Amino acid sequence: MSIVDETTLASLTDHARNVRRNIIRGTTAAGGGHPTSSLSATELLVTLYCHEMRHDPRHPDWPERDRFILSKGHAAPGLYAVLAECGYFPEAELTTLRKLDSRLQGHPTPEAPGVEVATGALGQGLSFSTGLALAARLKGATWRVYTLLGDGEMHEGQVWEAAMTAAKYGLDNLTAICDHNHATQTGTIEITKPLAPLAEKWCAFGWHALEIDGHDITQILAALAEARQTPGRPTMIVANTIKGKGVSFLEHTIGWHGRALNAEQAARALEEIG
Repeated sequence: MSIVDETTLASLTDHARNVRRNIIRGTTAAGGGHPTSSLSATELLVTLYCHEMRHDPRHPDWPERDRFILSKGHAAPGLYAVLAECGYFPEAELTTLRKLDSRLQGHPTPEAPGVEVATGALGQGLSFSTGLALAARLKGATWRVYTLLGDGEMHEGQVWEAAMTAAKYGLDNLTAICDHNHATQTGTIEITKPLAPLAEKWCAFGWHALEIDGHDITQILAALAEARQTPGRPTMIVANTIKGKGVSFLEHTIGWHGRALNAEQAARALEEIG
């Protein structure tokens, strides 16, 4: 039996399609950004914000909200597109990405409604998330903490220090997700610094770990449900993804990190996305 009904699955799929459109529109208008890093995380972000997490766009500081930290801060266009999809601010604001005086800068800052903390210096998000999860436990709060990391980011030693700390305190209110698109700025993970076997590494660090297709919404939902039901340990979801997913000429291509599409390329991409 599926963990989600067909109507909900269709709704989440539609949200993902619109988020992809807005990632292309926003980064093209900015003339920069990280469209491919955002496209690989689209289903993960949409499933979290449009189904999994407790949050209220009308009250971004609602004390009982679940917390989300985008550790791979360069995927800010994807986060902004999802926040706009949920109603935190108008979609039209997405075209102000990276402009002077815009709330939507190249990496997230709390000036943007719905953003918890500034991120972008890779490796720090899991440490912050661990602190949030521990604070929730100390306060007796029921909200959960979610963080999205890049696989290249896992070359940072601070990630593994945070992993040990979260395991030490048994932070089962913390779920981390690795957007495992197998690409860094300059090459594949396998060439730059191999991570395999990644899920097994997290298990060795005391986490509950599982591996999924990060574009399969049903698998994402099942993994998140398993994380909620796993006591005594934080959970790492290794989500295998494709950098640039949804646009054929961006998929599996290294050279787009940090670049934006020109108007002609954007039109082609939007036609493919539908």
